[in-house]
Amino acid sequence: MMEHGNSGFSKAGLDRLREVLARHVESGKIPGLVALVTRGEETHVEALGTMRHDGGAPMRRDTIFRMASTTKPVAVAATMVLLDECRLRLDDPVDPWLPELADRRVLKRPDGPLDDTVPARRPITVRDLLTSTCGLGLDMTARTAPMMSAFFEQGVYGQEDGWLLPEPGPDEWMRRLGTLPLMYQPGERWLYNVSDDVLGVLVARVTGQSFEEFLRERIFGPLGMKDTAFHVPADKLDRLPPLYAPRLADRRVPRGGRGRRGDTTAGLRRSSQAAADSTPPSTTITPTSGCCSTTACTAANGSCPGPPSS
Repeated sequence: MMEHGNSGFSKAGLDRLREVLARHVESGKIPGLVALVTRGEETHVEALGTMRHDGGAPMRRDTIFRMASTTKPVAVAATMVLLDECRLRLDDPVDPWLPELADRRVLKRPDGPLDDTVPARRPITVRDLLTSTCGLGLDMTARTAPMMSAFFEQGVYGQEDGWLLPEPGPDEWMRRLGTLPLMYQPGERWLYNVSDDVLGVLVARVTGQSFEEFLRERIFGPLGMKDTAFHVPADKLDRLPPLYAPRLADRRVPRGGRGRRGDTTAGLRRSSQAAADSTPPSTTITPTSGCCSTTACTAANGSCPGPPSS
């Protein structure tokens, strides 16, 4: 898609991009889309189709989308602000801030009964949460395991209406999570999703602010991401498309407006770029996994305060 020796885009490449995107809309599987591609200082945006399957307003550059798993690098970026300020250290145990995760027990087998456990070999650390290796998470290779059922039975995930996201507030959610054993020893294996959610609680407790407030003040506000928030205000709801979910026979049924943070494509670009620009050279963040490792803040020079005393 790129011109040789040119940091911009080629017309042929952009035409191919539009053709591929248009096929997705023309297939009827999605009513519309907004795509943003950036390289250097140049940005190209495509807005195709409509916001609903039954027509309605066209997709626009400022259409607000639910971010879903792209919230993971946002949670990591927030945590890295605290690492950069030495309010956290990578190998700090999280117990002082998250006592619900202290003194963990670990399943002897990840697919074994919940009462067949051994003590954790060490505490969960900030590094474990950032690398999604805290021992808790959704294991898509073991969907029938008792632990996977326990996530939903204990209300860690899922609601009565079938919605996946948890219902309770952060403290109650942590209490429920703390009733479950770890599936793996801390640092032993990557697992999906849970670590990134715990990071939000960690940031809130370390800073004494709600996670939403911290993100607004330290990330979204400075980056000019005025449309990014946990909720869409009434005066912007016309820019929020319905949330569709696949059903039997590939029927498209709109879901409610609830979900994770909403953002525009331009906002997502700014948050991704800021994460890349503000991270030390030893850090890698991937938007799909939210994994992160860094040596930015160490205790070697004695400049970083330790965790609060218990």
